[in-house]
Amino acid sequence: MSLISSFNLTEKVIFGIFAVLLFISAIVLLSRVNAYFTVEVPDYGGSLTEGIIGTPRFINPLLAVSDIDRDLSVLVYSGLLRTSADNTLIPDLGSCTVSGNNLVYTCVIKPKAKFQDGTPVTADDVLFTIAEAEDPTLQSPRKTNWDGVQAEKIDSQTVQFTLKQPYAPFMQNLTLGILPKHIWKNVSSEEFSFSQYNLKPVGSGPYTVESVGYSGSGLPNQYHLVSNSSYILGRPYISDLFIQSFQNETDLVNAYKNGGIESMYGITPKVLASLKIPAQNILLSPLPRVFGVFFNQNVAPVFVNKEVREALNAATDKQAIVNQVLGGYGQAIDGPVPPDTVGNAGSDTFSQDSITAAKNILINAGWKQNADGIFQKTDKKTKNVTTLAFSISTGDAPELRDTAYLLQKQWQALGAQVDVKIFQTSDLNQNVIQPRKYDALLFGEVIGSNTDLYPFWHSSQRQSPGLNIALYTNIKADKLLEEMRKTTDPAAEQSLYKQFDKEISNDMPAVFTYSPYFIFVSPSKVHNVQLGTLNTASDRFSNVYQWYIETNNVWSIFIKK
Repeated sequence: MSLISSFNLTEKVIFGIFAVLLFISAIVLLSRVNAYFTVEVPDYGGSLTEGIIGTPRFINPLLAVSDIDRDLSVLVYSGLLRTSADNTLIPDLGSCTVSGNNLVYTCVIKPKAKFQDGTPVTADDVLFTIAEAEDPTLQSPRKTNWDGVQAEKIDSQTVQFTLKQPYAPFMQNLTLGILPKHIWKNVSSEEFSFSQYNLKPVGSGPYTVESVGYSGSGLPNQYHLVSNSSYILGRPYISDLFIQSFQNETDLVNAYKNGGIESMYGITPKVLASLKIPAQNILLSPLPRVFGVFFNQNVAPVFVNKEVREALNAATDKQAIVNQVLGGYGQAIDGPVPPDTVGNAGSDTFSQDSITAAKNILINAGWKQNADGIFQKTDKKTKNVTTLAFSISTGDAPELRDTAYLLQKQWQALGAQVDVKIFQTSDLNQNVIQPRKYDALLFGEVIGSNTDLYPFWHSSQRQSPGLNIALYTNIKADKLLEEMRKTTDPAAEQSLYKQFDKEISNDMPAVFTYSPYFIFVSPSKVHNVQLGTLNTASDRFSNVYQWYIETNNVWSIFIKK
């Protein structure tokens, strides 16, 4: 200090300036070194409010049918296995192995797995859940998944499932949320659907119900969920989730516009376009669903003629349907298996030449256009005249209705007389689909993440409750479908699918039109939202415990590998 005190005023000023510069340089250098050795990582905290259409009723994995019930069930409950964002099955409450003959599945529950009230998850809880699913009185929509499956307790942490015959998609059943036996054991089957735990559930999933808000009419309309610190896959990063329910799309969209909610799904493409949401906030995922027109040759003999089915397919501008009806949020398809990634499918370029080619298919088979431009064919032996005339039956959903009328226009340009019949969903299912009373049915098939085509195309499924709505019969196709259910070899499965697709392409029992996208609006503040191919809307929560809002910078040496 004596040296500094000996400086004159000018020297002291210069020294002070250099001291300040040295200090600033040191700070900058240290910050750069810190930035070089640190990385940004997710941190705990933050909240997200999502809007969903519907009123919660059964937040229960055995009873959930509506979207909002399934969403809340997935957040609150967890199964032995969990579907990851890349559509593979990963251990959740436990880990499972399969025997060499693909008949015995053994699942071991993790020692630290526990319900949100602190009670350990045991084999008894698993067996109880499955027994309830199988109870005919309960009428659980999950019942058919467990028919013919023998469940056995090996020890307190081990459960074994034995199948009568190999069924490759069975592993997907093990994602069923597990109920806590100690809470539900005293609830009878008759009381099951009325229990308070359907609205105030206790599970073992990533989020716990903190509170429930009610509307003026006494119905639950908001769920406040908090992260479950004891969740077996790790405490979720986002601390608070608010699930707000709405009665219709209009109310949902208005809440988004007003800032009442931050994320949503299920809105129609036309409404989405009007909102002008930034592209980075719109997340898309392929859905394992195929929409098409399925021909009923038993009711409409005109479809017995293969050239008719081929001509209608050739005259269908599938990309126009995707663009005009779905606003581009979907993919044109040409077969019964949906695409597994966004932008992974497409249809050949459609033009006036396509219409000409379609007409030539009919002309070459002996069809002629009458004075009105409608194709007709005269049987040379009986002299009976067949007119290319039929109806399309479909539901009253906007996308189905618009698609039906667009197909009508396209097929009339070919030279077909087409009527469109629109039905309410319940009427369509009960009075049209179940009794198979339709000429052609415009409908969608939910294939599922396991891509099991058996229910939709095997000849044994032609009558209700089977889902073979094309009433398709092909012995070779039946055998291929049966083999698909048994094989666990991906290469063999792919080979079988190709052979089956060839049979469908040759027989043309339907005109496949499009596979829609799942549209999820998510705010920019939420990171690591990974949407794989979704089976249901609730699958968007597959990695919800890894979503994050808050971040922190830490030195890389402290990050666990």
